[in-house]
Amino acid sequence: MRRTVVCSGSLLRQVARSVGTGGLSSIDSQLSSPWWCSRFVRAMSSLSVPPPAVLQQPLNLPERLLLGPGPTNIPPRIMSAGGRQVLGHMHKEVFQLMDEIKQGIQYAFQTKNELTLAISGSGHCAMEAAFFNAVEHSEKVLVCVNGIWGERAADICERIGAQVYRLIKPPGEHFTLKELEKGLEDHKPVLLFVTHGESSSGLVHPLDGVGELCHRYNCLLLVDSVASLGGAPLYMDKQGIDILYSGSQKVLNAPPGTAPISFSERARNKIFSRKTKVPSLYLDMAWLANYWGCDGKPRIYHHTGPVIGFYTLRESLAILCEKGLEHYWKMHQEHTLYLHEGLEKLGLKLFVKDKNLRLPTVTTVAVPDGYDWKDITEYVMKHHGIEITGGLGPSVGKVLRIGLMGYNSTKNNVERVLTAVKDALQHCKKNKM
Repeated sequence: MRRTVVCSGSLLRQVARSVGTGGLSSIDSQLSSPWWCSRFVRAMSSLSVPPPAVLQQPLNLPERLLLGPGPTNIPPRIMSAGGRQVLGHMHKEVFQLMDEIKQGIQYAFQTKNELTLAISGSGHCAMEAAFFNAVEHSEKVLVCVNGIWGERAADICERIGAQVYRLIKPPGEHFTLKELEKGLEDHKPVLLFVTHGESSSGLVHPLDGVGELCHRYNCLLLVDSVASLGGAPLYMDKQGIDILYSGSQKVLNAPPGTAPISFSERARNKIFSRKTKVPSLYLDMAWLANYWGCDGKPRIYHHTGPVIGFYTLRESLAILCEKGLEHYWKMHQEHTLYLHEGLEKLGLKLFVKDKNLRLPTVTTVAVPDGYDWKDITEYVMKHHGIEITGGLGPSVGKVLRIGLMGYNSTKNNVERVLTAVKDALQHCKKNKM
């Protein structure tokens, strides 16, 4: 129908000539009008849904400083990488890029695991990939729940038919080795899940000794490091972690959509000796191992990887390698301590009581008496263009969360957010004296 309309201008003019010069002049002037052409085409089209007017306007987005729990602002170098022209996902140059990403992840994780790659999806997708591959129906899983990510992990395991046992602590508290060992003794799970950086509560969980303990009970250790990778010390091989995953949008400062993950030889052996198929073809590690060149075989098509996302992840890992992990760890610790001092000078209380367990990337502040947390976060956004957030899951209504990650972890940003919070406290008091 649309092709006929486009070609009908000459026919309309022929009709106009039959009614005289005035008719021709009138129709010519209308045909030259974009508004008339658009309306005429729509009138003659077979489409019942017109193109939305909003998508015929330029993209218009605000500039904001993202100091929440993620995503973060993206550095110019990574933005530039994301603006490069796309290549085919099966091109040799992209395979080379993926090999470089793999080496970068091995450095970031401090591992020599061969089965190391990036999931095409967010950190949440990597969480599902870990459970889908390592756990089979009816197997026992022990989940440490002290925030939203333990809750999500337990939910995922139940969905795939695992027997889920929970160790539960309030947000902001951690599990001792003694408590973990009792759980292993009581339930004899095939896998233990621990969140290293619990972004909902601002806690960094101790991992020393946990891997050794798990292996003593013939159990795999799965660790979530989405909010901690690059911001807090983490040693996959030395700490005996069997499965470790993270995300691209936190300390790495890349756009969301790629998620580093790695499997120890122990985990790899369990995955590749499954009795049943992995419940997701998209996340099947046998396929992904091939796509990422981890099985020594010629690569074959599995899915169309996010090539632009690979560009940005590669550059984010390159920056991490150039500056060094130990520099990153020190930088995050120093700027977070500076933030903590400033918050306490404002009369605010840090949510995690043990200083040694405070996550260097996401700081949690107890919501002060007499305030609604939403008023504070909305004020800071509206008047200062800065994102900070409230709690998540079990910490909702209890905390404010301020993130300092990678490119955003600077002394200047600390001073900006402290000024904004101070201003909010002066204007948002709910119970005025």
